[in-house]
Amino acid sequence: MKRHGQDSKAGLAITRRGFLGGTAAAGGLILAANSASQETPKACPADWPKGKPLTVQPVLSYDTPKRQDRTSWRGYGGIHTDEAAAAEAQRIGAELNALAETAGFPLELRPVVLIKDEAALSRIAAESDADVLMPYAAGGATEWFWKLANCGKPNLMFLRHKSGPYYLYHEIAHWRVLRHHEDAMAEPKMDVWDVVVDDYSEVLWRLRALYGLKNAKGTKVLAIGSLAAYSAPAQEHGPRVAKDLWNYDIEVVPREEFARRLETARADAGFMKEVETETERLLSNPRITLQTERKFVVNSFAAWRVCRMLLEERQAFNFGFDYCMGHEVIAMLDTPPCLVLALANDAGYTAYCHTDLSHTMPGVLLRWITGKPAFLCNTHFPHDGIYTVAHCAAPMKMDGHNFEPVTLMTHYESDYGAACKVEYAKGQAVTLVQPDLHCTRWHGFRGSIVDTPALPMCRSQMDIAIDGDIRRITERIEGFHAQVVYGDYLREVGYALKKLGGLEWVNYSLPA
Repeated sequence: MKRHGQDSKAGLAITRRGFLGGTAAAGGLILAANSASQETPKACPADWPKGKPLTVQPVLSYDTPKRQDRTSWRGYGGIHTDEAAAAEAQRIGAELNALAETAGFPLELRPVVLIKDEAALSRIAAESDADVLMPYAAGGATEWFWKLANCGKPNLMFLRHKSGPYYLYHEIAHWRVLRHHEDAMAEPKMDVWDVVVDDYSEVLWRLRALYGLKNAKGTKVLAIGSLAAYSAPAQEHGPRVAKDLWNYDIEVVPREEFARRLETARADAGFMKEVETETERLLSNPRITLQTERKFVVNSFAAWRVCRMLLEERQAFNFGFDYCMGHEVIAMLDTPPCLVLALANDAGYTAYCHTDLSHTMPGVLLRWITGKPAFLCNTHFPHDGIYTVAHCAAPMKMDGHNFEPVTLMTHYESDYGAACKVEYAKGQAVTLVQPDLHCTRWHGFRGSIVDTPALPMCRSQMDIAIDGDIRRITERIEGFHAQVVYGDYLREVGYALKKLGGLEWVNYSLPA
């Protein structure tokens, strides 16, 4: 992890509706990263596309009161001298360095800035280029925190109760900072989910959410053929929301151009030799079973290599084929694109059936938050606490590293080409996010995989036992396609959407 100034003495110089998060630990400094229902995230494979680091600026605020005769002259807290503040800055730097080492995503930590007057506070609020400001509120004026919160950057306030020198704002952050000395919440840029007491695991998941949001925004999308959503509302609203809210850069690659590139590549003996090598490497894996013609796997690798060259050439991260189940695309690739898309997701990119931005946006956010592929899938009527999902284009490395058992077989609807039937791990906790068709609301819940059936429908199938309000899900769920990832990331998704604004988040599961 890259950290600025770690060896110096430094540092011395969403709508809220539906958001549910974890609670801070009662005492002690905690560095464990996750709830019991969520695996410890691993760093992404070295050959995956690299995300931009999240830069964090810690700010220690304190005061140096002078003793006065026979009157109250100091507030709560254990940091009332410059010497105590310098020692605390060193402690904060060491704690954050330890956090960065275990984060599983790139963090850049700025040297701790000490604040004990309005002028220093104003400078950091106006001049910091960090992504996140992290005030350590040992003391100081309440107005300082209002100014930091409203400087245009997310704020994550850290308070000490029992993890070190006691902080004044453990007493007054709720009343003064968030409620502006009143009863009702009044601070527009912060709420209770932006305050952590003692527990660095609570810091880490929030930073993970902000890292995911930073990298999801500005995604470059290649729509091969055209932008073609699966529904009329998504076709109308998806491109606008993707551009206006997420700052997507969308480029249409004409199908004729892709076909020419693919034809030229197939005529290149060196290119095809590499494709054959990749095919043989996949099929020699003992967890892969081939039940279709080998040529379709070769065709899929050829198409994926052309896609990857386009992505690298145009500095894009996402792609899809329009009308991917139709004759034109299948004839061009000589296979449905199912395995092509699976290979892309297993390589750390995002690629989904259709060029539908309504389901692309949650898939991209989940990829960056989790460091794992997201499985785009059709959804089915919930019943008996089970939500069934299925698709023929399914990542084979759902944890980002290891193959699940996979059977390569034909795409179901066309009964042609190469698609994936992935045998998902039973008992595995999963997060499901399902966007509405109008791109205004995302629904989410936690569940666990109880079966991977082989019904006559899309090849990769999950039966998910719902951990949440089943009745509300049945009554309120919207949209059709969902994104599923291994692990419990509901709180990260909710926190990221709260910071993004413009989308409603409906979480049907209580905190783990």
